[in-house]
Amino acid sequence: MKRNYRSALSKVLIHEGGWADHLKDPGGATMKGVTLRTYQRFFGESKTKDDLRNITGDELERIYRDGYWDKCLCDDLPRGLDYTVFDAAVNSGPGRSAKWLQAAVGAAQDGSIGPRTIEKVTSHDPVDLIQDCCDLRLRFLQSLDNWSVFGAGWGRRVASVRSDAVAMAGGDDLMQAAAPTVEFKTVKKDSSGIWVRKLQSALGLHVDGKFGPVTETALKSWQAEQGLEADGIAGRNTYRALGLIS
Repeated sequence: MKRNYRSALSKVLIHEGGWADHLKDPGGATMKGVTLRTYQRFFGESKTKDDLRNITGDELERIYRDGYWDKCLCDDLPRGLDYTVFDAAVNSGPGRSAKWLQAAVGAAQDGSIGPRTIEKVTSHDPVDLIQDCCDLRLRFLQSLDNWSVFGAGWGRRVASVRSDAVAMAGGDDLMQAAAPTVEFKTVKKDSSGIWVRKLQSALGLHVDGKFGPVTETALKSWQAEQGLEADGIAGRNTYRALGLIS
């Protein structure tokens, strides 16, 4: 149970993506799921965006272990279930993830995993708990007001976690969820390349990889329809709403 942290972290980091620093993103500058504010909290207020962009593997491991893995006692959970709880903690907060596990095992839902919750875990099939936790997580996400905007990406992430976690636990991997994109590139008018092609394809446009006036107009219209800032710039929020990233 104590050997799965790095494997689980590698999967979480795939979902969290790479560098993002869009003015409209409420999280601000983010690298591999770590915001500048979080980075400074761990390593000092003097840390800059450049430092964050070059965050080390050791720094990432410390933030994710101290902030999420250890808070949820993941070392004490069966393989697969530990990843399920960990990813949910990163995505929705340790307290909410803990409550989903506690609901699945029939423990008091106080949002803090302790010995009593761990004891109840041992009396359940890990694969069943993985399925139950993912169901509860998905149900919560579907209840949010912005599910219609971001639901495609959120649902894709939960499906991927479910599939990978069941496989880790030794169950049958029936989901075959598509792997989410590791990196993405923010694009706008006059950009070109693969992410313009992905955007054009998702919007149902002619795909030529060149971000011109037609692409900009179509993107602004789509963003307005989805309740997003209609700035004609495709970044993290737009890609998530389109289901291109998780």
